[in-house]
Amino acid sequence: MIMQQIVEDAWLLALGNGNAILLRQGKELALIDAGFPGKEQIVFDAISKLGRRPSDLKHLVFTHGHPDHIGSAAAIIRATGARTYMHAADAPLAESGGPFRPMAPAPGLVHALMYKLVWDQNERMQPFPIDQHIADGETLPILGGLHAIHVPGHCAGQVALMWRGGRLLLGGDTFINILGVSDPIAFENEAEGRASQRKLAALDFQAVAFGHGKAITKDAPGKLRRFVARR
Repeated sequence: MIMQQIVEDAWLLALGNGNAILLRQGKELALIDAGFPGKEQIVFDAISKLGRRPSDLKHLVFTHGHPDHIGSAAAIIRATGARTYMHAADAPLAESGGPFRPMAPAPGLVHALMYKLVWDQNERMQPFPIDQHIADGETLPILGGLHAIHVPGHCAGQVALMWRGGRLLLGGDTFINILGVSDPIAFENEAEGRASQRKLAALDFQAVAFGHGKAITKDAPGKLRRFVARR
């Protein structure tokens, strides 16, 4: 299991083709995203490494409703009873389990190849209920405050999450950081996606993590801004 500490009380969990983020605030634990199906044991092992039990996970927050972010959610909820949070535009994806909205690959040959390898609009996930919808600009009253920013484009209901006053930004799939900062594999709406990239790049934060690739802990805003300037 790869469990990378990003900042104090925040860990990136590498779930194969995607990431989840485990956050701790005192006795409170929350998970951001849940990976593809079959990844729940990685999450439970990470919780154990912190000296906690799966039942200590109280919140499951989703950046968006694609299969690589919701696939293990139903299993995690059964084991933990965690409360779930997602933007209203994507909640129907979680509650139906698919199919998913069409996308087009981001510019470039690598993105086109990756898109063909990993995206299946008709893929089905085990459905689960969303307990609370997330609104743009809302601060969820968990973990001392988790601030939501609507960043559509890759997915209509995608949100980024700012924690501890800018100490950590969780960007979903607004960008990825596999071989450096780049576009997500695909967009539902590229123009909206570009606007969302500019929105996040304009923010001030210490570290950032995305749904794919490594977290960035040095010059994080600068790396996003330089990428956006080239688009």
